[in-house]
Amino acid sequence: MRTIVDLPEEELRALKAAAKRDEVSQAEAIRRAIRAYLAARPAPDRESPAFGLWTDRQEGVAHQRALRDEWTE
Repeated sequence: MRTIVDLPEEELRALKAAAKRDEVSQAEAIRRAIRAYLAARPAPDRESPAFGLWTDRQEGVAHQRALRDEWTE
């Protein structure tokens, strides 16, 4: 897949230098950077009932719905 990315001149110069140093294309340098970024920050486990502030809580959405049900009583 192709995509267009706008980079500031300073970052583009750094990318070109890194690609030249590693003897790879700029596209390959970007692919490697994206792989490293994604490995360092994996996507949240979608099997988990909740994430973020609710990660370590078991109630998740069911708890939120119960709280909202109080508003209709």
